[in-house]
Amino acid sequence: MERRAFGNTGMNVSILGFGGSEIRDSDQATVNRLLHSALDAGLNMIDTAECYGSSEELIGQALKGRRSEAYLFTKCGHADGIAGHNWDPKVLAGTIDRSLKRLQVDNVDVIHLHSCSAEILRQGDVIEVLQRAKEAGKTRFIGYSGDADDAYAAVQSGVFDSFQTSLNIADQQSIELTIPVAAQRGMGIIAKRPIANVAWKHETMEKDHYGFPYWERLKKLQYEFLQDTDAESDVEQALKFTLSVPGVATAIVGTNNPNRWQQNASLLAGGSALSQPAYEAIRARWKEISSEDWIGQI
Repeated sequence: MERRAFGNTGMNVSILGFGGSEIRDSDQATVNRLLHSALDAGLNMIDTAECYGSSEELIGQALKGRRSEAYLFTKCGHADGIAGHNWDPKVLAGTIDRSLKRLQVDNVDVIHLHSCSAEILRQGDVIEVLQRAKEAGKTRFIGYSGDADDAYAAVQSGVFDSFQTSLNIADQQSIELTIPVAAQRGMGIIAKRPIANVAWKHETMEKDHYGFPYWERLKKLQYEFLQDTDAESDVEQALKFTLSVPGVATAIVGTNNPNRWQQNASLLAGGSALSQPAYEAIRARWKEISSEDWIGQI
């Protein structure tokens, strides 16, 4: 699988990363098959978070004997099960230690602050917690995961090595607002939700569904490639759009299907770049139809 430089970190990451959110309710045997098949397909980047249920524990167990084959990223900022405010420095430090224990490692490659507000960031305490974790060898790099104005404040701060943000055919605010700044600062850039939860495949969707904002937007966007059954694979084209945004190093796709990673890898076997006319057509349609309230989705 193709690999790209992850900003100025010295890491070269696979263009597809493993997203740990979808496995939170899976059993260990399923996660073992899923993760091992992903590694066998050439994936070398795994992303999870301490608020993804049992995801960290499942990944930690599955990685036994194969830890050296992948870069391991996690997130902090949702102190489920620990008394105290999410952004209290002591609580935050405690969740980092808990993540390492769950993952059965002494350190990870990146710890991201998970959707922290600009107001909290400017106070500086949470950044100091991550910096101390880095100094203590608990993480090689620190990053920020989030969207819209909060993310803009984070990338402008100049303190983070990595940036994770929502980016897909139905979520393009970051292409102009944050990604160019992050790329200029040499940050490794991760696209989350890169195929818009495949929302266009649903005839209907409940308003409380995670992918509803994308479903609603796509009904208005009416991209030609989603209507034309003779066009390139819809999922393939959507994924290639995300990977064609300048600066993006990797896109994390979540799944609990053990066969999905071989399928995803095969979509990009011939290359990850969307043709320039196809890319520009998607961008032009977004600029024509999108409204100011179509902000990045957490």
